Amino acid sequence: MARSIKKGPFVDHHLMKKVSAARNANDKRPIKTWSRRSTVMPEFVGLTLAVHNGKQHMPVYITENMVGHKLGEFAMTRFFKGHSAVGKRAAEAALAAAAPPSASASAAAPAAASAPAAAGAAPAKK
Repeated sequence: MARSIKKGPFVDHHLMKKVSAARNANDKRPIKTWSRRSTVMPEFVGLTLAVHNGKQHMPVYITENMVGHKLGEFAMTRFFKGHSAVGKRAAEAALAAAAPPSASASAAAPAAASAPAAAGAAPAKK
């Protein structure tokens, strides 16, 4: 639900105090903040805010396009590292099966066929 226009955008007082002090001193150092809920104001443009993502402070350079958004939108809390290698191996096996056999693949095929039997695979039921 959106915030009332009558109330105006929400910015934590301690963050606004830090931003105004940095503007007056012409300080370009990142401003550390844990306030992900604060709205980006036009006074923030050109500053770097180090927004906490739950683990570390992520540096966020504020541009004009960010005004009106929340600071938390620019410091991701979850990072996708990829799926397990099992899925990749299955995809590679499917591609290898679809590829035309070559001389080196035909030599490796008998060894691959005997590998499950040597590994103690159960015989097929009738």
